[in-house]
Amino acid sequence: MNKTRKTIAKRLMVTKTGKILHRTCGQNHFNARESRKITKNKRSDKLISKSFKKTLAQCL
Repeated sequence: MNKTRKTIAKRLMVTKTGKILHRTCGQNHFNARESRKITKNKRSDKLISKSFKKTLAQCL
């Protein structure tokens, strides 16, 4: 049994169905120059790719 890596656990969220979500990058500053469409898309969480999911699941 592996220990949970807390730095990764803080940045990811596992849903009830087992999907792993992460926060969209690039939200902190310099957002005034972004278009409305990009700003709106940054507000939602994104899914982790299938190839990277197995690696992250072992860390959680």
